[in-house]
Amino acid sequence: MRSKQSQVAEIKEVISLVPKLRVRDRIMSAATELFYRHGIHAVGVDAIANAAGTNKMSFYRNFASKDELVAEYLRGAEREGLLWWDATLAAHAGNPRLQVEALFDVLVKNTCDADSRGCALANAAVEITEPGHPARPVIEKYKAEMRSRFHQLARDMNAREPRALGDSLMLLWEGAYLARVTMGEHGPVQGAAKAARALIAAYTD
Repeated sequence: MRSKQSQVAEIKEVISLVPKLRVRDRIMSAATELFYRHGIHAVGVDAIANAAGTNKMSFYRNFASKDELVAEYLRGAEREGLLWWDATLAAHAGNPRLQVEALFDVLVKNTCDADSRGCALANAAVEITEPGHPARPVIEKYKAEMRSRFHQLARDMNAREPRALGDSLMLLWEGAYLARVTMGEHGPVQGAAKAARALIAAYTD
């Protein structure tokens, strides 16, 4: 039977083999959580550094400024959003109507979760109004991509006015996120999927 000392030594060896998160990754993880929960302007560099278990010197070694960190945070949100969009569409490949319906079903499910605060990029757009802020192009590019995707799905459905349907779906999508923030998980956001189906029917049936 192994001694207690040898067991402790083995545990320490295993722990030492587990890769530690880099400081940059810890800062990114802390910022992602804090920005989404509390807003961008409400969270300072000190709070992020403390949550990441580091200091301001290490922060500025990894990020040139808080603004650059915000842009990186939103790029991560953009990647995550497009990944689940693509995965949702892939489950209904070849059926654009079902694809859109599934997108709104997932939207309602995700935004009605108690931890949801809506769309990170839409929330950031309200806070960040300076044209020269490095996060603005990230937000604008993502929202333009979403609009373009809805237009394409409307064309794939052979809608009578694909651009009008695409824009209507985009407005509903953005409005659902805002309704979640302003009126909570039991508010109008719950009807977004039903409204999307009604819109589709109005332009295709």
